[in-house]
This record gives sequence, structure tokens and C-alpha cells, in this order.
Amino acid sequence: MEKIPSDLLGAIDELRKARKAVILAHYYQEPDIQDIADYIGDSLQLARAAQKTDAEVILFCGVHFMAETAKILNPTRTVLIPDMKAGCSLADSCPAPLLQRMKDRHPNAKVVSYINCSAAVKAISDVICTSSNAERVIRSFPAEQEIIFAPDRNLGAWLQKQTGRQMQLWPGTCQVHETFNERKLIELATRNPGAKVVAHPECEPTLLAYADFVGSTSALLDYVTRTDAPAFIVATESGILHQMKKQAPGKNLIPLPGMDENCACNECPHMRRNTLEKIYLALRDMQPRLEMGEELRLAALKPLEAMMALG
Repeated sequence: MEKIPSDLLGAIDELRKARKAVILAHYYQEPDIQDIADYIGDSLQLARAAQKTDAEVILFCGVHFMAETAKILNPTRTVLIPDMKAGCSLADSCPAPLLQRMKDRHPNAKVVSYINCSAAVKAISDVICTSSNAERVIRSFPAEQEIIFAPDRNLGAWLQKQTGRQMQLWPGTCQVHETFNERKLIELATRNPGAKVVAHPECEPTLLAYADFVGSTSALLDYVTRTDAPAFIVATESGILHQMKKQAPGKNLIPLPGMDENCACNECPHMRRNTLEKIYLALRDMQPRLEMGEELRLAALKPLEAMMALG
């Protein structure tokens, strides 16, 4: 059994300095992990933040595809992840060989992949997008260009509605955002008549129809912070509530539960695999380490650069 120091936070801080490490935490991490992080944000935002530091080690408190993205953009840094088994239901729903078959059936299509995908999927994509810039990416293509959008069908459906573009949608979903229920949203809105509904575009279209604002995790945080409303019903992973409470004190933040109110269905089980203890052990042992072949990294970098070239 691993021996964990009694002063865990102090031990992590000492190792952070000794390893010349930067700790990145996604918004969906536990509050304690967010509080010790050097940077908090969305996956691409964090990977790019690491580029601006002189850190030799990147400890990414998120899920596997996020650590991959950090390695793609920071090839000379050591990239650690507290738990290598922290996967992603959305990324896992789109194996690269099956997406390649879809590409083969639509040889003239351009592949736009949401950043929540594996490095192997990125490598066979033409351009990557985030939930923040997805609409801009789609609009960058000529109207006649056929597009395959992967892996999130709900984000894809929302983009079709926003842009008027019909696309071939990969049938993947996020297990957290898929659990949110229209009936429960109506019940909460009825009990809280002044509340604004904010939702991530990974939610089902029937639920997005009730939203006052739809946007990325960062955009939801910004909307709650700057909007003059007393209460907000939040339809995304509940980890974001920690930052919302910090930046919008006094506002009533109401998490939308999953279909089963007795389970933590609005928490990503993969994100929650990361713990303070695993962070300490990762920095102590310099493991688990995210490794990537240079051929794959360069292939996956190309569509990320195509996205960033759009601004």
C-alpha cells in the first residue's frame, strides 16, 4: 500500500517545484484539484497555457484525450496524467478505423472533429474544433462542401441549426450530457421562475431548446458571471459549479440532475478518477506518462494548426 504524506497539499507543492511542473485542471475536476492547479480551463485552453510556461513537466488533471492534446502541442515536455484509465465516453465512441470507413464512403467530404477525440481521430481529420469555435470552423467551408462531423452528434445537430449546414454526423455522445432530462428541466424551471437556463451543446436538442444560453464550459462560466439574473439552472458537468460559485458569489446555482436523482449522473466518472493522492504519486514517480509516436503527433497536429489558423 502506497504511503501518502499527511500534508498532501504541501507534498504536492514541493514536488511541483522540484519537478518544474505545471498542474493543469479541467473545469470538471473535483474542487480540491481545481484549487491546487496553476491553470483551470477547457482542454485546448489548458494545453496552450502550458506552451507559455517554462515548465519541464505538464501534469494534466483531466482525461486521456486532453493529455494527448497537451503532448501534441508540447512535444518536448513530459506529460503526466494522474490516472491513465481516465478515458472519455465521447472519444471512445469514435474509433479511428470506423471513422476512416465513413471517410471512405464520402471521399469528397472534409472531416471536422470535435477536440474531444483521440489523437488517432485527430490524425485523420481535416480540422479540429472546440465547442467555442465550432460554428466559426463550419462557416469557414464553402456552402457546397460536404462535411463529416465527429464525434458528438448533439454538438453537430446544434451546429446544423446554427449554420443551416447539413452534415454527416458521427453518432457519438457524452454519457453525462446525455443523461439530462427534459422533464426534470421543466420541473426545475417551474420551481425557479426567475432562473436562466444555461447548457452545453453536448446536451440533447430537446433540452437545448429550453436554454437561454448555449455555449462551451468557459462561455457558460462567463455568462453566469456577467449576466444580471438571480439564479441559473446549469446543464453541464457539475464540476463547473465550483468556479461559478467563486466568480459569481451570491447567485443561486442549480445543477440539473441526471435521470436518476439518486446517482451522481451529472458527474463525469472518468474525470473523477483523478485524486489528490494520484497527483502526488504521479509527481513523485513521474508516472503515468503520456507517450506518443512522432508520426502520429505530427499528423494530429496538422488539423489543430488548421483550426488555430482560423483565429
